[in-house]
Amino acid sequence: MPVAPATTPGTASRAASIRADLGASLVVFLVAVPLSLGISLAAGAPLSAGIISAVVGGIVVGLLGGAPLQVSGPTAGLTVIVAGLVQTYGWRVTCFVTVGAGLLQILLGLARVARATLALSPAIVHGVVAGIGVVIALAQLHVVLGGAPQRSAWENLRELPTQVDNLRAPAVAVGVITVVLLLGWPVVGRLPGRCAALRKVPAPLIAVSLATLVAGALNLDVARVDLSSMAFVTPVVPPGSVWTAIAVGMVSVALVSGMESLLSAAAADRLHNGPRANLDRELIGQGVGNVVSGAIGGYPVTGVAIRSVTNVRAGAVGRASAVLHGVWVMLFVGLLGTCVERIPLAVLAALVMVVGVQMVSLAHIRHVHRHREFPAYAATVTGVILAGVLQGVLLGVVVAVLTALYRLSRSTVRVYEGEGVLHVEVHGSLTFLSVPRLSRVLGKLPPGAHVVVDMTVDYLDQAAFEAVHSWRTGYIARGGQVDIEEIHDGCYERAAGGTPGPRRSRLTPSPRWFAPWWHWQRECPREDGTASQALVAGAREFQQRTAPLVQPFLERLALEGQKPAQLFITCADSRIVPNLITASGPGDLFTVRNVGNLVPRGEAEEADPITADASVGAAIEYAVAVLGVRSITVCGHSGCGAMSALLDKAGKAGNAGRADQAPDAASGPGTTPHLDRWLRNGDASLARFMAAPAPTLTGHQVPPAEQLCLTNVVQQLDNLRDHAVVAQAVAEGRLRLFGLYFDLASAQMYLYDAVRGDFGPVDAERAESGVVATTGAEDHTFPALNAG
Repeated sequence: MPVAPATTPGTASRAASIRADLGASLVVFLVAVPLSLGISLAAGAPLSAGIISAVVGGIVVGLLGGAPLQVSGPTAGLTVIVAGLVQTYGWRVTCFVTVGAGLLQILLGLARVARATLALSPAIVHGVVAGIGVVIALAQLHVVLGGAPQRSAWENLRELPTQVDNLRAPAVAVGVITVVLLLGWPVVGRLPGRCAALRKVPAPLIAVSLATLVAGALNLDVARVDLSSMAFVTPVVPPGSVWTAIAVGMVSVALVSGMESLLSAAAADRLHNGPRANLDRELIGQGVGNVVSGAIGGYPVTGVAIRSVTNVRAGAVGRASAVLHGVWVMLFVGLLGTCVERIPLAVLAALVMVVGVQMVSLAHIRHVHRHREFPAYAATVTGVILAGVLQGVLLGVVVAVLTALYRLSRSTVRVYEGEGVLHVEVHGSLTFLSVPRLSRVLGKLPPGAHVVVDMTVDYLDQAAFEAVHSWRTGYIARGGQVDIEEIHDGCYERAAGGTPGPRRSRLTPSPRWFAPWWHWQRECPREDGTASQALVAGAREFQQRTAPLVQPFLERLALEGQKPAQLFITCADSRIVPNLITASGPGDLFTVRNVGNLVPRGEAEEADPITADASVGAAIEYAVAVLGVRSITVCGHSGCGAMSALLDKAGKAGNAGRADQAPDAASGPGTTPHLDRWLRNGDASLARFMAAPAPTLTGHQVPPAEQLCLTNVVQQLDNLRDHAVVAQAVAEGRLRLFGLYFDLASAQMYLYDAVRGDFGPVDAERAESGVVATTGAEDHTFPALNAG
């Protein structure tokens, strides 16, 4: 979905903002008038009620609400509830319900529970909307055919054949014209040439206007809008005998209206880059709007997704657009009410019928099906159609909970043979519900075999543990061999060892894909816990758990080839994981790792054969000239053994006791000739460190070895510019250089700022000012900025 330009009053002139809001308000006003009338008609409310709701929603909620770009008014989502209230208690009692619902929304907003309503499953929310859409479409189809809707969706469906036999041709004619225009107008707007300009004209306005003109020109005998009785209506208090039903109605209106308003506000937020919605304030604003609307005879007020999206796409930048739209509705009906009274009711019914059909979104159905939540969606739709909104929501919640419980208790068991060993793969959650199937599979294994049970489970209850443990004990007693391989939290080993809860410590975080081998070997000790066995176990874990998930992505990378955006040069230290500290993945980084994250000078390969190393230069040339990377990053880190070795060589600091010390500092000269020769590429960093103050680390006092680590990053950035391919790309603005420093103990990343000459926390501002030696470079996102 396209994102609107990030234009706010703070970045544009006041006059430009007013012009933008004025234009957007006119577009929304043209959409709001026909929809407000049609929704009132569909609910059996006075037509004036929809107009009052649109005015109050625009002016009152527009001023007080917490979503500046949201437009409020009557919505089709409440049609079923309002229609039921009107048919049972009359309009004035319905207005009393609206006032009560508004007070409830104010209390909920003051209690700051707005975001809690968004916890409801999207499948249930979409199901409510779709169910209401079906009910609306069935009811309004009767009006389009020249009749009147029945009390329920089932009765509307049952009476439809009779209505078809008694249809009224004039009503059908204008209804068909309206439907054709509503569905065809977007197609006209997509045609090339001058037709593209018609896209800005709202389809409801075109459909209602042209259908009304046709009805007037042909003098068709159809029922039309009647605003002669338009006046403010005061609510009445219902008798005590129906207060329970009235309270249920208040809760229904408050929850459905509030939920729809908050979801609409969240949807509008995704369309622009301006201020985000304050949902608690928005709920309070909606409540005030409902109190005012109900007190003067208006339809319940709700944040309307259609109008809000139209508002954003029309260029609105502030709440003035919503307020002005309410003013235009009030002036239009007050001054040009006779034009409104020429609209046939069948036209409004056709408009709302199309809206109802569109509420059953195929995109939503595909979405919930993709997330395996279709049962909850279908149950909610069925409940809303057959019983009502609250009943549909409750049915959907019950089905969603049962589905979740089923998934939590579901496990898969697969048996296969490989290299003379029987493998039993178990995935999912092992509970008492899984015991019968698991016991049946284990009981069919041939006796005396070597069985490996690969358990990838996130939960193991007592019944499942005892089933597996008793089978294992009995199988071994009968001459078999059983190995339990767990590729998760070690549930079985903990249960067997009497440790029920997961073992977590500050120094050993799980999961296994992240923790080092020695950690999870200690959690689940093996008889052959060697490094080679750990490597094999890790490869097997990848094959079983990760490979199926990443295979489609890796297959696409294999077909398309690599297109990395960054060259990442860092140390070979085993504690540094580039993809982890930059929140990147396969295909993002072209990585070069060596001892000390050193970059030999470009001319060094020719001038000094002793320190010559063509591998780094070749990688740089390939990344810049062939792959076309847009940035190069040099990343140093704390506790670098190479830097400690350089300091020891210079006699500046003694680090004889360092566990991560470089071999030449620990073993003496001559024992590591290749390492000694390689570290000469760091002599420039050492000379720079001894000649000038080292870059600072914001907010920290660091020892000399770490100061050299910081200096080394800056020096390697200078060395990069000695490579002709880098210098040319930087000069042409095609390449940017970054310096990073990773502090292991705090797990914090710091970015070099060339202007300030220091390393500081990673943020967008520092990323801009911290660019090293670039000229007019295009802005590109660096993954590390998302990892801080």
